[in-house]
Amino acid sequence: MAKFENKAALEIFRNSLISTQKSEKKKLLSLCAGSGCGAYGTAKVHHVLKEELAKRNLQNKVEVKLTGCHGFCEKGPILVVHPEGIFYPSLKEEHIPEIVEETIKNGNLVKSLVFKDPATKNKITHEEDIPFYKLQQRIIFGSNGMIDPTSIEDYISVGGYMALEKALFDLTSEEIIDQIKKSGLRGRGGGGFPTGIKWETCRRQNGDKYVICNADEGDPGAYMDRSLLEGNPHSVVEGMIIGAIAIGSHQGYVYVRHEYPLAVENLSIALQRAKELGLLGENILGSGFDLDIHISRGGGAFVCGESTALMTSLEGKSGRPRAKYIHTVEKGFRNNPSMLNNVETWANVPVIINKGADWYSSIGTERSKGTKIFSLVGKVSNTGLVEVPMGTSLRTIIFDIGGGIPKKKKFKAVQTGGPSGGCIPEQFLDLGVDFDELTKVGSMMGSGGMIVMDQDTCMVDIARYFLEFLKEESCGQCNPCREGILAMLDILTDICEGNGKEGDIELLEELGMMIQKFSLCGLGTSAPNPVLTTILYFRDENEAHIRHKKCPAGVCKPLFHYEIDEEACNGCTLCAKRCPEEAITGEKKAPHEMEQKKCIKCGICYDACKFDAILIK
Repeated sequence: MAKFENKAALEIFRNSLISTQKSEKKKLLSLCAGSGCGAYGTAKVHHVLKEELAKRNLQNKVEVKLTGCHGFCEKGPILVVHPEGIFYPSLKEEHIPEIVEETIKNGNLVKSLVFKDPATKNKITHEEDIPFYKLQQRIIFGSNGMIDPTSIEDYISVGGYMALEKALFDLTSEEIIDQIKKSGLRGRGGGGFPTGIKWETCRRQNGDKYVICNADEGDPGAYMDRSLLEGNPHSVVEGMIIGAIAIGSHQGYVYVRHEYPLAVENLSIALQRAKELGLLGENILGSGFDLDIHISRGGGAFVCGESTALMTSLEGKSGRPRAKYIHTVEKGFRNNPSMLNNVETWANVPVIINKGADWYSSIGTERSKGTKIFSLVGKVSNTGLVEVPMGTSLRTIIFDIGGGIPKKKKFKAVQTGGPSGGCIPEQFLDLGVDFDELTKVGSMMGSGGMIVMDQDTCMVDIARYFLEFLKEESCGQCNPCREGILAMLDILTDICEGNGKEGDIELLEELGMMIQKFSLCGLGTSAPNPVLTTILYFRDENEAHIRHKKCPAGVCKPLFHYEIDEEACNGCTLCAKRCPEEAITGEKKAPHEMEQKKCIKCGICYDACKFDAILIK
């Protein structure tokens, strides 16, 4: 394929791709090859699929496309048959021959393999009708399921690099920034700062300017940026080029976690192909504009998600934050003006330029525009990546899209914003999720992590867990963060081990406010959030640990034991069979007994009992 020397050459090529697709009329088999589905066995399914198509001489009538993440990670590997949109989840190698024979060859549905809604038990054939997808608005993530991330042709055929054409030939840099400002786009990396204002400030600076993509996604359970880079890297590349045009930058970097090998691989291919075709590098599309983008792999330090620590690491130094009285848009990477946005923010840019600021700003709330991708994990039926308009309620996300809490257990809390986010209780389930509303209840948007907790979660232990994580990830540079988090962790550990005392709760609150006020960077200022919100909304649970030496959720082992309710026990023997320490004895069809000295409090008996005969005391 020849290098595009001008805008017209790219347009001709795009039209030829679309024309070829229409004339061939091939059935498309979209097979998820993101990291989640890959772990479930996509490679084996793909191998069998190609073999079965060849056996029936269908390989020229069908296009098999290995795509990025489809979002519904709970149900991988996922295969979607287009144009019908037939959705086959949780595939195994042995399922493929029947799908090829019945659906691909004969046009029949394999009813036993289509999606079964766990809430209603109804079979749902089409992807668009499944509640998990139906209630989303996937303007950023939607292309993931339709394109091969290693194919620049696929991206171009769905409108890729059209926004770049507009930015190069139809808009001035001021007009680009004006569109971003009018759209209301705010940074999706956690801070929520207005993107257009950041761009405008950076453009005014003198010196060699840099555009930087923050792909150092460190929140436990969060993988939105990884999945975008794996599944649609060109959307991020295109956004970065447009940003570079807007501020007058000719050098770019993507700072990506070392633990994201597939994202790095697909991004590397995207950068190489874009450069080969004249969409990156020197004289892009004959416009005279130059830009090079390089990949830098981080070592996995959570603190390097913070802007100044990231830039310090990018310079080859230890990733430690700097004071922000001088902003990075003025003096950042190599002491030059640097415009840093995260993966999702950059991916929004081509959409805004293509569809217009007015269209984009019509989505979301008054102060939080567009959609947001959330990583929905924890004690929820449908885990995965969810893209919804800003302002969508927690209830809609967790219960309507997420399918609610498994095993008919009660919802207890949801933590938003990663390990530094707050734990939000049931009373706020109807809260609209946006930057401002989450802050009002003591939490934050963060990069989009959302961890759901049920009745069996101990909120004191949860706060301790996240502080343990943050203690390890603190760079140790400033006293409030280094010593304050450790002091809070020691107190919480004592409480969980039955050594808590009166005044501990008040001391935790005092320490938390001190750390928030005096820490150097965002890691420290937000670190107390999990503790302070669990005290605010679950104070009674903290008090039970301290005053009564009890863990109501039965999680903190020193504070509880298991007993068997003789009246509820019918002697089914299931608990005794599963007990790894043989601590439970009794005759069949007669109440059982538990020997406390042998019990290791593993909870296997509690989970196994179907008659609520195992009690937590």
